Amino acid sequence: MTEPIIVVGHKKPDNDAISAAIGYAYLKNAVAKRDAAEGEKPPTYEPVRLGPLPPETEQILKQAQIPAPRLIDNVYPRVSAVMEDRLVTVSTTETLADAARELNRQGGELAIVVDANGDYVGAVTPLTIAARAIEAADGAEGAFDVPVAEAIDGSVGTVAPTDLVRDIEEDLEASASRADVVLDGRKPLGIVVHSDLQDVPRRRVILVDHNEVRQAVDGLADAEVVEIVDHHRIGDVSTANPIKFLGLPIGSSSTIVALEFDREGIEIPDSIARILLGALMTDTVILKSPTATPTDERVAERLAGIIGADPTEYGLSVFRMRGGDADMPIEELVGADSKEFPLGDDTVLIAQHETVDLQTVLGRESEIRAELDRLIAEHGYRFALLMVTDILAEGSQFIAQGDRSVVNKAFGIECTGEGGTWMPGVLSRKKQVAAKVLAL
Repeated sequence: MTEPIIVVGHKKPDNDAISAAIGYAYLKNAVAKRDAAEGEKPPTYEPVRLGPLPPETEQILKQAQIPAPRLIDNVYPRVSAVMEDRLVTVSTTETLADAARELNRQGGELAIVVDANGDYVGAVTPLTIAARAIEAADGAEGAFDVPVAEAIDGSVGTVAPTDLVRDIEEDLEASASRADVVLDGRKPLGIVVHSDLQDVPRRRVILVDHNEVRQAVDGLADAEVVEIVDHHRIGDVSTANPIKFLGLPIGSSSTIVALEFDREGIEIPDSIARILLGALMTDTVILKSPTATPTDERVAERLAGIIGADPTEYGLSVFRMRGGDADMPIEELVGADSKEFPLGDDTVLIAQHETVDLQTVLGRESEIRAELDRLIAEHGYRFALLMVTDILAEGSQFIAQGDRSVVNKAFGIECTGEGGTWMPGVLSRKKQVAAKVLAL
């Protein structure tokens, strides 16, 4: 069974990671349908996510009437990729002789026994049939005339199409039948035999808004990365074959996706324009971030024209969708947009919370520092830094815990354990913060 190609952003996804995945999957499906030869079934692309939807993403998707991408936690090979969907079925009203005839006529490893509703009852194996043939040869009368339900082989297990291959391999090898039936609820979909696991196809994946293993979906080493669309530094994702790598030094991955629509000559529908513009504006802090480029500005104007809105006003409305900073769970305020970075032999955490109400956030400083301490203790970070970015004042308040000397050295400041430090003009984690820290 051919599985869709997964389009996925990074862990702890922000608006850009999810929106770029949705937009790029839409584009790839449109191009695949356009370019497919007559009678050819084109590949399909599915956007997925690795975490909860940011509040603004959830609201924009509702406005655009786009379903939320499916939540996944890994891309390890699944049973659906290796199962055989050709089934030999017999009903409970038939005999073992009927099952033997069907297996002989159709070929196959198992005869699947189903009831009147088509629900799975069990399976008959060639081993069972061979044993009955020996009985018949020894003169046993009626060896094949028994109801097929009485000849079910108990060694045949059942699995789901979503089960991981690595989770079933050991039991499958140890079973006498060396075969399992794949069920959707009680309905048989196919079978998987041990020999099918010798050359398991890798799941194909397109990475958007990241290209570092530590930020990527679990199981990536067992998958095949076929494309990367990103606007960050080049990381450590490697591939066995040459791939399409769209890495541009611009403000958001959603900008790159919009440019690809133009390059492919595919019209951007209103719904997709909404999510791409929302992501572009949040990732560039309404085009105020130093990561924003003239290209981002041109794309924002074009997307805003599609939906009939002013880009700045639309961007502000998206930021307001994030909800009240006073009531937001502290785990979400600190960790919803956080990324790990390697620093020598250590790992550091740099998080960012963008707001139009800085004083409300700073009123929760003690909670913020306690949450940063918890993250340091749990993950062993050398330090954890939260940038509280005031969109209107165009700057960020640094609140850091752990080894603050690294932050102080990188920026020439005295970031203490109380009050934090105001950093005027600092809006970009990638360009203005992470780059300086990693350059030490």
